[in-house]
Amino acid sequence: MQAQPITSTPSATTKSRIAALEAALAAVTAERDRLRASHERLRLELELLRRRIFVAKAERVDTAQLELEFAQKLATLDEMGRLAELEAKSETARSGHTRPKPTGRRDLKKATLEEERVEITDPLHEELVAAGKAKRIGFEESCKLAYRRGGMRRLVIARVKYQAVNSQGRSQIETAEMPKETFERSLAAPSMLAHVVVQKYCDGMPLARLEDRFTRDGFPVDRGTLCRWVEDAGATLGATILAAARKDAMATAFCLATDATGIAIQPDPTPDKRHQPCARGHYFVLIADRDHIFFEYTPTETSAVVEAMFKTFSGYVQADAKSVYDVLFRPSGQGPPGDEVLRIEVACWSHARRGMWEATVAKSVVAREGLARIGRIFEVDALFRSKPPDEIRQLRQVHLRPYLETFFVWAEEQYALVRDQRGLLRSALGYVVRQKDALMRVLEDGRLELSNNRSERQLRRIAVGRKSWLFAYDDDHATAAGHLFSMIASARLHGLNPETYLREVFRVLVHWPKDRYLELAPKYWAATRARLNPAELAAEIGSLTVPVPLPAPGQPAAQV
Repeated sequence: MQAQPITSTPSATTKSRIAALEAALAAVTAERDRLRASHERLRLELELLRRRIFVAKAERVDTAQLELEFAQKLATLDEMGRLAELEAKSETARSGHTRPKPTGRRDLKKATLEEERVEITDPLHEELVAAGKAKRIGFEESCKLAYRRGGMRRLVIARVKYQAVNSQGRSQIETAEMPKETFERSLAAPSMLAHVVVQKYCDGMPLARLEDRFTRDGFPVDRGTLCRWVEDAGATLGATILAAARKDAMATAFCLATDATGIAIQPDPTPDKRHQPCARGHYFVLIADRDHIFFEYTPTETSAVVEAMFKTFSGYVQADAKSVYDVLFRPSGQGPPGDEVLRIEVACWSHARRGMWEATVAKSVVAREGLARIGRIFEVDALFRSKPPDEIRQLRQVHLRPYLETFFVWAEEQYALVRDQRGLLRSALGYVVRQKDALMRVLEDGRLELSNNRSERQLRRIAVGRKSWLFAYDDDHATAAGHLFSMIASARLHGLNPETYLREVFRVLVHWPKDRYLELAPKYWAATRARLNPAELAAEIGSLTVPVPLPAPGQPAAQV
């Protein structure tokens, strides 16, 4: 007879214990999953920081690997954008990029340099020449690049003294009047002041190092004096030439590109002389087309500051997606009373690419595909970058638009899959999806650029300089420094030597009519300089003949 299995029903106590254990296991499992997710996020953040510090700040990407990895998708995109047709017509096609053929050592005789000649003789042959048994028939010449240290020089201002007889028959001595100067009673002549300004704000040399160098050159100038020189120069230029240039830019610019960076401000001393941390100020850079560059200092980085900065401007504004810029693009009727200007947002494709690059830390195939797609967008646009704006707009509509539209279709599909997941990929995809309209804006006009890298390149002057001079003395000094950064950057934009330009501007500014300061801006300086007397301009001090203003288009020239 087969035995029947014995079955028993668990008691209520056993069931409750099992339920408690299952609940505890679920809680521990959930906690473990949260810790794993947190650990993974921290690991990715650490890896991203390591890449930013040690790998590259330039977001280096192995484009060849991306081409291989997504060859089929890129080929499909190229067919949609008719890339083969465009490359066949373009003189700057990717396949046509070749390194220039080496030309050998440069010929220094063609350079406009002061020449110093050293003749090398042979003692034995010189004896034969002296004895009439040989003769010189020429030289075998070669050149090296030498350097002779310049330095300070003494400028003697000799005012003539006259002895004359007045109407009463008495003899009296009179001295010629002191000529007008931009910086009266300053120890520095225009050339010296321009040299100090360029050394600090163009080459990043702190005033303490300049003080040491001047001491070695034989005439020490303390850093306090140097500081007063540059602050006075910056304040003067800001109230004259830069004010006129900024008014011109706000009235005529097509697009303003902008970005911001921080700067340390020395804190005010406390009564008990305790150490305090530096305050934080901000430099905004404004690039007005290819005409002017401005560095605007502000103690705070807020929407109100940005709104005041762009108050009178109407046109395109290219910036990153930082929230402080949102105030510029409010719909009509939502701004302050009387503010009827229209500003149109243009986003930066480099910021979109940066998000994808950061997401590749997590080994994301989607992020790598995004990099490949954005890279191809930049490559296609580079094929007609040298064309006129109207032609660029037409070419973008035909060849670039398919890439952009396909990219956003792909980005929106991928974003829908990761919308509920935290991480770098969601941030990268969310950025491009939210900025779609602003990123597509480049199709509207050929003068618009894909990226805002030009602003970041200008801000690099601040980033490099603050590693040397560390901080600004106060807000006034930072404002004056911004004016000097502006003048130097604008001068370089127009191919001017900053030191020569500043020296000449310091020379003529005091003689120039106040309503014509715009003629002294870097954009117009070449035309203005050509109308000045070269001998008067070359002098450090003295009278200056101001030419009549150029006529407006369609107007007859003024009579002298």
